[in-house]
Amino acid sequence: MRRSRKHSEQTRAVLVELATQPSRDRYGYELAQATGLASGTLYPILMRLEGRGLLEARWELSDRRPRHVYRLTQAGLEVVTATAAETETAGPSRSVAAFGKEATA
Repeated sequence: MRRSRKHSEQTRAVLVELATQPSRDRYGYELAQATGLASGTLYPILMRLEGRGLLEARWELSDRRPRHVYRLTQAGLEVVTATAAETETAGPSRSVAAFGKEATA
């Protein structure tokens, strides 16, 4: 049986930011700017979320260089919705909204 753990504040910030526009591909740099996370924190989170099936990552071949783009999966969007519901019942001190972002579906 797999143990369920709560996401860290940083992971919740990434999930919430991705949920603001769930159908749009996002670059890591853009996510770093929006969340205020350093690359050494952000990219391991993105890899873990991809490994858990909560987001999809793919290479985008542009004129300059190949870049990874990220997008929430349906499972990821469901986790964001469930996490938002949990934080609302837990009270404002643990709210993901503390990052200044709100999840919209």
